[in-house]
Amino acid sequence: MYEADEIPVDFVIAGMSERVSRDTAWPPHSHPTHELLWNERGVSTVRIDQRTWMISTSFGLWIPAGVPHSGAAPAGTWYRTSHFGIRQAPPLADRPVAVEIDPLLRLLLARLDDPRLAADSRDLTERMVLDLLSPSERQLCVQDPHSELLRPILLALEEDPADQRGLAAWAAELRVSSRTITRAFRAETGLSFGRWRTLRRAQCAARLLAAGEQVQSVAVEVGYRSVSAFGVAFQQVTGLTPGQFRGD
Repeated sequence: MYEADEIPVDFVIAGMSERVSRDTAWPPHSHPTHELLWNERGVSTVRIDQRTWMISTSFGLWIPAGVPHSGAAPAGTWYRTSHFGIRQAPPLADRPVAVEIDPLLRLLLARLDDPRLAADSRDLTERMVLDLLSPSERQLCVQDPHSELLRPILLALEEDPADQRGLAAWAAELRVSSRTITRAFRAETGLSFGRWRTLRRAQCAARLLAAGEQVQSVAVEVGYRSVSAFGVAFQQVTGLTPGQFRGD
């Protein structure tokens, strides 16, 4: 666990990548530098407080220096990370934010990994990266509820994303009113139950699509009765069709 700038660095941007050969989890930690995470292949997750962020080839995550986070990646994931010296590079944001990894940004970050890059070319490339970095309008992030009241709903959707029980059914099972559940979801997640469930399903679908499953089978596994309904819901969350997310 490092505080921001606890270890001063002399670089502006320094990157690395790793291909994960087995399911891997990183315990809570923090860096003295700002960090940008994204993937060349596969889908991984980052946990910050009660929020779970999905990292993919399309969506990266900016993590400010000193912010504790944990992570997990399944076997086959190829992730990249760039660290930004906080004395040399202005921060994108003072809180974690999703970043769209478009083709130009991806090329510029890859260029910085070239050890043969001349100093003036590196300086120009770093300035272009800093100019292009901006928070994404979309993100795959879900804040989980934390109360004992809502815990059965969380566990049920973790076990089976296709669980079709709605507010009325859960209210009857938990012996409370639908309004009580609605208020609790708003207070703990900032979302309605329906919107929260849609985001949870989108995260699960992203993992399955990245693992190579067909769109039709993914739609059924996450609770949609038709591929078209699943496609609309997934695109509303991510800005991509399931096929585009798969790279078809």
